[in-house]
Amino acid sequence: MTALPRGETPDPAAENDEDRGTEAVAAGTPGEDRAPGQDGAEGPDGAEEAPGSSEGPAEETPSTDATDTTDATDGADGADGADAAAATDGPAALSEAEAELAAQRELRERIEKRKAEKEGPIPAGTKLSGPAADLLAAVRAVESGEKPGTAFFDAPATAPAPRRSAPEGPAPVRPSPAPSRTAVRGASPEAVASVAAVLAEGGAPEALARPTATTLGEQAADLLREDPWQLLSVPGVRPEQADGFARALLGAECGPDDERRTAALVGRQLEQAALRGHTALDASEVRAALAGHSVTDPEAAVLHAIAEGVVLVFQDGADPSQVPDGAEPEDTDGEEAGDGAGDAQEPAPVLLGLDRYALAEESLADGLGRLVNSCEKGTDWADAAAAAPSPSAGELIRTVATAGLVAHSGGESARAEPAALIAAARGLGLRALATTHSVDGVRRLAASVGDPQAVVTLSGLLSGTAGPGRDADGAFALDLLVVLDAPQLDVETAAMLVECLADGTRLVLSGDPGVLGSAGAGRVFADVLAARACPQVVSRTPDPGPIGELVSGIGIGEIGPVDAPGKEVVIVPVRDAGEAVHRTVQLVADSVPRAIGVPSADTQVITVGHGGSAGTSALNAALKQRLNPGPGRFGGFDPGDRVVHVPAPGRAVPGAVVSADADGLHLDCAGTLLVVPQDAVESSVRHGWALSAHQAAGMRWPAVVVVLPGDAAQGLSRPWVYTAFSRGERHLSVVHGVDQALPRAVAEIPAQERTTRLRTLLEALPTPDAAQAT
Repeated sequence: MTALPRGETPDPAAENDEDRGTEAVAAGTPGEDRAPGQDGAEGPDGAEEAPGSSEGPAEETPSTDATDTTDATDGADGADGADAAAATDGPAALSEAEAELAAQRELRERIEKRKAEKEGPIPAGTKLSGPAADLLAAVRAVESGEKPGTAFFDAPATAPAPRRSAPEGPAPVRPSPAPSRTAVRGASPEAVASVAAVLAEGGAPEALARPTATTLGEQAADLLREDPWQLLSVPGVRPEQADGFARALLGAECGPDDERRTAALVGRQLEQAALRGHTALDASEVRAALAGHSVTDPEAAVLHAIAEGVVLVFQDGADPSQVPDGAEPEDTDGEEAGDGAGDAQEPAPVLLGLDRYALAEESLADGLGRLVNSCEKGTDWADAAAAAPSPSAGELIRTVATAGLVAHSGGESARAEPAALIAAARGLGLRALATTHSVDGVRRLAASVGDPQAVVTLSGLLSGTAGPGRDADGAFALDLLVVLDAPQLDVETAAMLVECLADGTRLVLSGDPGVLGSAGAGRVFADVLAARACPQVVSRTPDPGPIGELVSGIGIGEIGPVDAPGKEVVIVPVRDAGEAVHRTVQLVADSVPRAIGVPSADTQVITVGHGGSAGTSALNAALKQRLNPGPGRFGGFDPGDRVVHVPAPGRAVPGAVVSADADGLHLDCAGTLLVVPQDAVESSVRHGWALSAHQAAGMRWPAVVVVLPGDAAQGLSRPWVYTAFSRGERHLSVVHGVDQALPRAVAEIPAQERTTRLRTLLEALPTPDAAQAT
């Protein structure tokens, strides 16, 4: 999450004394998360560079946003907040965020161990299945002098390893840590002090010490001395800043083609791509970026990064008989490739990816294939389907009865269908559970299911603080798991989840395809739908009312007036950003409570990003002045302030400030008391009267005010508008200053494409019939 400016001061122009009566009922305009100068949009909310940075090390703590991540605008929230979430070893009880991160590390270790245990050489020209094959191909390319991508071919996926079966009896329930107060811990003081000393030698600001120690670990100081460009792995640090730091430490020994520098730049390019949602990048994009950083031989730099294991290389879907870029194929039984270039199809692109995302996508594809092929159809679901409350719910129940993996799509009203499925499954005696992206989602779904124990947050399930617990193998004691808000699933979280499902467990991925994607890397739900890897159920239940009508039109690329006799939809035209802030405060503090009957505490403001003249920072400052004025003596916060806490990358938890003391800032997040240490407040807590659309995904409020200042026009897209406009249950006000940019964005700017490998991997999996035949 982008660091909060300490002691924000509200914009005086935002004070409102009068209602100018410009509210007009009519619908038809909003925008997206990426405006110039704003860090938010349709992808991972992560501004690539620290704002205001110049040559040399930054003078301020690098900005890091943490819950909006999918585009590099509204979403850089995902990459930030890692500082606050990363935990050090200690005897204290793990917080939910720390447990979740530990589970992620454990998953990666298991995946890497499985990969390492695969026996036998991997023939050249076959589908790459792990780091060893990739590095072997890279070394051969280096030795032969071939260019990047010329010696790397894809090959058939290996059959998924046999997995554990579902436990026969109930799994032991792990006692939930559930302490009344949970402290968020960071890097050890010793590591921070050591890093600060090295940073001082290189002329870098001391403020970078803690995020650097958190990112690089306890040996961060030694790593920086050996390779100063490791500083680039810290969120917000720019290449020119790392270059200045390296020159101060190494002197004349370093240059633009230093292999340590080029390897760090390649890794950084892939990390920045992950903030925008990509799990891989075309090799040509990486080479072009290196050239922009004065690297004289980008091809050699990429090969070196591959050989050093900084990145992996893939060519998914390539025909082994085809040779891209004119390279000679590997010798196969003495046969040589023909010269018939005209008969060859366009070669598949050569992709570069980070090990963590490559392993996660491969593990996820194998795991989903395992669930598809291990489903048993013993239970009779016919009566439950016949008793379903709607035809779409009945269709979903019948489909789940015969499939191990099902994709379900629909809007807010369609959530009643997974609720009916959970109720039906539990009525049949099955161990069924649903997960949602947020605590608010849990509340709404539990009301539909009629059983609070049947719904938990996904983070709570993975961390062990909620749900059925795990058996000795780490599998959940479940027969059916329904994951709502599936578009918010990033590939690492999805891989960790599927890894914890035993053979025979049914998995339903449910969500609205029109909303913004995950804050983290990947497009799991979209890839599953596109690959047609499983049965798909599309809800026929529309969202009701004027807001539902408006959002349905946006989903198909149309936006226009709607009939809103009860002022369900109100458009408030503004001329500039200052007026937008003024009118927003007026709506939240006065107009909506008076005209609609929704109090300020139940009204949420959503805007296109954190920066800018009408971004979340400016709006929160103005709203604080009006709704909870105070000196902000606790790092800019006062008791009663509405905030959002980012416990882990890609997650935003709304809360309120209770108090502050020497231990840190005390928050109440949906009934959970949390203590954020003073040094972690700036990077993991921001005011929450105004959120970005990525932060708001998966949550709804009685009333929503969407702010579209003129400088947001370039950040608008259909998914951003769809997400922002659909967060209101009873009322939507649109503070509109982007003119025709709104309808143009809805009609012409669809979701930003993400480069991923999951769809290709899923398409290569054997079908259930083929698997049974073999």
